[in-house]
Amino acid sequence: MSNIIVLPLIVPVITAILLVFMRENVLLQRIITLLTLVFVTIISIVLLMEIQVQGVMRIDFSGWLPPFGISFVADSFAVLLVLVANIVAAICLLYATFTIGERYEKMYFYSFALLMIAGVNGSFLTGDIFNLFVCFEVMLLASYALIALGGEKVQLREALKYVLINIVASWIFLVALAFLYGTVGTLNMAHISVRVMETGNDPLITTVALIFLIVFSLKAGLLLFFWLPGSYSVPPTAIAALFAALLTKVGIYALVRTFTLLFTNNTEVTHTVLGVMAGLTIIAGCMGALAGRDVRTIASYNVLIGVGFIVAGLAIGTESALQGVTYYLMHDMVAKAMLFLAVGMMIYLTGETVIDKMSGLIRNYPVFGWMFFIVMCSLAGIPPLSGFLGKVLIGQGAIEGGNFVLLGLGFLSSLVVLYSLLRIFLSSFFGETIISLEDEKPLPRRVELPVILLALCTIALGIGAEWISPYITDAAETLHTPSIYIDAVLDGAKWQGEVNE
Repeated sequence: MSNIIVLPLIVPVITAILLVFMRENVLLQRIITLLTLVFVTIISIVLLMEIQVQGVMRIDFSGWLPPFGISFVADSFAVLLVLVANIVAAICLLYATFTIGERYEKMYFYSFALLMIAGVNGSFLTGDIFNLFVCFEVMLLASYALIALGGEKVQLREALKYVLINIVASWIFLVALAFLYGTVGTLNMAHISVRVMETGNDPLITTVALIFLIVFSLKAGLLLFFWLPGSYSVPPTAIAALFAALLTKVGIYALVRTFTLLFTNNTEVTHTVLGVMAGLTIIAGCMGALAGRDVRTIASYNVLIGVGFIVAGLAIGTESALQGVTYYLMHDMVAKAMLFLAVGMMIYLTGETVIDKMSGLIRNYPVFGWMFFIVMCSLAGIPPLSGFLGKVLIGQGAIEGGNFVLLGLGFLSSLVVLYSLLRIFLSSFFGETIISLEDEKPLPRRVELPVILLALCTIALGIGAEWISPYITDAAETLHTPSIYIDAVLDGAKWQGEVNE
C-alpha cells in the first residue's frame, strides 16, 4: 500500500510527457488532464483513509532505508494538502478548458500545468530536504513557462522579475542546504530533527534556520512579497487562479514543516521572527488591499493577508493554532482560486479592471454575482463557510499562548478583507448597469460551473467541519509532536537509541 505514496508525483509527470506528443489534439489533452487529476484525488483519499489505520506511512526509493535513501512520507497534514490542491487544480483546469483558447493549449499549457502540480505534490510528500529543493524547482520551472505563456509584453516583464527573484531564492536555498549538511551530516528531515535536538541551542543551527526562513519567506510571499502582486496579475485567469491557490501554499508548507520538525530547539528566536514577519505581512497586505482600485491588485493583496494570517498561526505554535493552520491552508486554496476566477470573469465581462468603472453586473449575471458574495463571506470568515473555523482555531491558540498582538492583527485583517471585497461587490455588482443588452457578453453555464464547484467546496469545508475534524486533529498532533513523524520514518527504537548515545 505504501507504494501509492509516490503516485501523486509520478502520474502527473508521466502524463505531462505524454501530452507533448498530443499537441494538435486539444480535446484529448483536456480529457486526459482532468482524468489524471481525478485519479490523483482518489489516490489522496485512499492514502488519507489508510493513514488513519496505519499511522504515518513512508516509501523508501530503491530499498535504501532512512536516513541514507530518499523517502516520501505521507502524514495527514501532507495528504490533506495534496487532496485539496488536486481538487482545486482540477477545477481551475476545467475552467481553462472553457476559456483559455486553443492558442495556449497548443503551447503545451496542460503539460506545464501538470508538471507544476507534480512539483506541488512532491513538495508536500517528500521526506528529504534536498528532494524538497528538487520538487520546488520542478514546480517553479513549470510556473516560469506558464507566467510567460502567450508572450505579451507585460507578461514578459513580470516573468523576468518573477524568475530572477526565484533564482536568487533557489541559490540561497542551496547555500542553506550546504550549511545544514555540513553541520548535521544528513538530509533526511526526520534525521535532521534528531541531530538538531542533539546539538541543543547551537548558534550555527539557529543561523541556518533563519536562512531557511528567508528562503521560504520569498517563496511564500511572507514580508518579501514585492514580486507577487504583479506576477499574479498578468497571466490568463486560469493560470493566475492556480498560482494564487497553490504556489504560496508550498512555501507556507515548507515553513510549517521546517519550524515544527527540523528547528524546534530555539523557538524563542525563530518563532518570534516568524511572528514579526507575519504581523508586518498582514499590515502591508491590508494597506495594499485598502489602497487598491484595480480588482486584480486587491485580490493579490488578499493573498498576502492570508499568508500572514497562516504564518501567525505557525508562530503561535500551540496545537489549537496548528489545527487552525491546517484547516485555513485548505480553505485558502479553495477560496483564493475562486476569488481569482471571479475577478478574471469580471474583467472579461466588462473589459475593465478598475472597480469604479464597473457597476450593475448582478443584473446581467445574477448567479455570478452571488458566487462573488459567497467567496467574499468565506474569506472574511463568516460562518458557516470554510474561513470561519480556521480563524477561530488560530484565535483560540493565540489566546492560549498569550499572543494578543497577533490575535488583534489577525482579526483586524478579517475586517479589512471584508471591506476590500465588499467595496468590489457594492461598486461593481450593484448600481446602474454599464452593460447594455446589445453589449452583453454571454456567460455560458459551463464557464460559471467551476466557480460554482469552488463555492460548493468552501460551503462543504465549513458545514462538513465535524467530518473533517479527525484528520485535522491528527495532522496538528503530528506537527505539534515531532516524535510521531520521526518514529514512523526512522523507527522509534533506532533513533531514540542514537539520541541516548
